[in-house]
Amino acid sequence: MTLSNPKIPRGSTVLVTGANGLIASHAVDQLLAVGYDVRGTVRDPNKCAWMKPLFASRHPSRHFDIVQVSDFGAPGAWNEAVKGVAGVAAVAGEADLTIQDVDNGIEKEMPWNEALLQAAKDEPSVKSFVYTSSAWAAWTPDPTKKVELTEWSYNDDAVRLVRSDATPEEKGIAPYMAFKALLEQRIWDWVKREKPSFSFNTILPSTVIGECLDPKNQGIPSTCGLVKVLADGVNLDVFSQLPAQWHSDTRDTGLLYVAALVTPGVDGERLFPFSDRYSWPRIAQILKKLYPQKDIPALEENGWDQNEVPNKRGEELLRGLGQDGWTTLEDSVKACAASFAQL
Repeated sequence: MTLSNPKIPRGSTVLVTGANGLIASHAVDQLLAVGYDVRGTVRDPNKCAWMKPLFASRHPSRHFDIVQVSDFGAPGAWNEAVKGVAGVAAVAGEADLTIQDVDNGIEKEMPWNEALLQAAKDEPSVKSFVYTSSAWAAWTPDPTKKVELTEWSYNDDAVRLVRSDATPEEKGIAPYMAFKALLEQRIWDWVKREKPSFSFNTILPSTVIGECLDPKNQGIPSTCGLVKVLADGVNLDVFSQLPAQWHSDTRDTGLLYVAALVTPGVDGERLFPFSDRYSWPRIAQILKKLYPQKDIPALEENGWDQNEVPNKRGEELLRGLGQDGWTTLEDSVKACAASFAQL
């Protein structure tokens, strides 16, 4: 790391929630790599026994510990987790793509997010907080449209669709997109109202593709698993429903959490880890190059993202930590493929 005066001194402890997940595990890895200790929350430590040996082998001079938070909404659930930490990377979330009742989802998720924020506000050691939103909180991918997204774009289209009398089939996954947009806005409202002393930023990952740190124990989780599904040539119908958009490389995304937490002057920002444009037909072509002997299916082209996106700030922050810009789609797919080749 090239920063000479980080917001959080090296050697401090950073809390990462949902540390066993795809994005969070990379945030842990990158924090350890640049000289921080990490406390990771998980629901079930017995299912996450692989994590301590993994990070001890990758970063023997740093310390990684696990704390159990099984019920996010339990009174005082976060108090012990935040004790003594200098930063918080809030990655864990509960809602999934199948959510239909947006208001009910927010009423369930906002209280425990507020409890985590309040616990961090009450802990004098906390200097920096990063909250995980979603690219879909900003817009609905549509390769037939050209949109100029800004740092403060929100997915008002999804909110309008959810509030309309459209059928569930017509709404599709718009309820999830609307949920992420409205929840993030509520989080920002809390920050503006409560004025915590820590810096606060949000990160909006898109489709996450890249290296998986421990395929044998972690599996090929989240959207990385779709790359394996495509390589295996199974359940191909799903790909025709997934429009061309932007991807977030796993390592880029993990490093952006570090940058948001420790870079001086980064406060009150929404950061977009948009590494490169992608489509599933293009990923199929990359896989075919990697595995010419395999029968990788050719998918019908379904367009290419045309949007202007606010990812220059994220790239600037990565460069500030010594990385040479965003990772290409080809390199992300190669890293993902190398991970599932270990299985």
